[in-house]
Amino acid sequence: MAARAAAGAGGDLGGLELSCQPAWITRPGFAVVAASDKLFYWLFQHQPDRILPLLPDLPADAGGYRFSAPVLKEREYRLDGLFLPPPERPELPALILEAQMAADAGFLRRLYAETARLLQQEPGIERWRVVVLCPSRQLNFGDPSPVAEFVEQRVQWIELLSAAANPTAPALAQALALRARVAGSSQAAEIDDVIAAIVVARFNGRSIQELCAMGGITLDDFTQSVAYREIFGQGEAKVTLRLLSRRCGPLSAKQESVIRSLPLERLEALTEALLDFKGMADLHTWLAANA
Repeated sequence: MAARAAAGAGGDLGGLELSCQPAWITRPGFAVVAASDKLFYWLFQHQPDRILPLLPDLPADAGGYRFSAPVLKEREYRLDGLFLPPPERPELPALILEAQMAADAGFLRRLYAETARLLQQEPGIERWRVVVLCPSRQLNFGDPSPVAEFVEQRVQWIELLSAAANPTAPALAQALALRARVAGSSQAAEIDDVIAAIVVARFNGRSIQELCAMGGITLDDFTQSVAYREIFGQGEAKVTLRLLSRRCGPLSAKQESVIRSLPLERLEALTEALLDFKGMADLHTWLAANA
């Protein structure tokens, strides 16, 4: 019983009604409440160059960036992302990523302060720019006057929604432009991951069908995206753990940790296999063979 099929059937998974499902799943679609910074971390951590189609002014051969999410000292603030260019390309800038999906009157001052703190902590960074992913610059991010030079010269804005007043239309015109720009290139297969992350972060609470329409991608594209697999995997793990507890008894902390770390495909396989489990011994056998 694959989780995808169960969700499509109206939210009944293994005999559990909606009350047993993760909080971010609702009928008729999904209400994704994951923090946007975590979502973009998932998106970029394994393939940092996914950021490049969003920055067309960089050289066409730019690539090889390394992605991390540094913890800044003192306040222990973790950046949404830091892209460092390959050592052999010193002319490329470091990219400091910030995903800001809601209005915040203190955002610009905080962005300025946190950027300065990073540069103080990382003296090896000489060329840099800040990339802000946001729904629209029309949101209240605070008075730019105190940090005007920083905002005007160092911050590049990527607005995810240019038609906020009409969210039912294919709202992300940028998404279609991105797809056209990378068509036929090595990045074409990756851009759907970027689009999926954008629409999930911007339109949480909408159904998968609506998200696909807004991003101009197919259902298959969406369900194969990093955003879908990572977020759905969290909910799938929660449901699987609940079912296992009922069928096999209380699980140890180690067992829970192993199950939560399984990729979505293995979680779906475990959810299906546990229907035949008779007790804890069956779970031990399955984990030994599959974890």
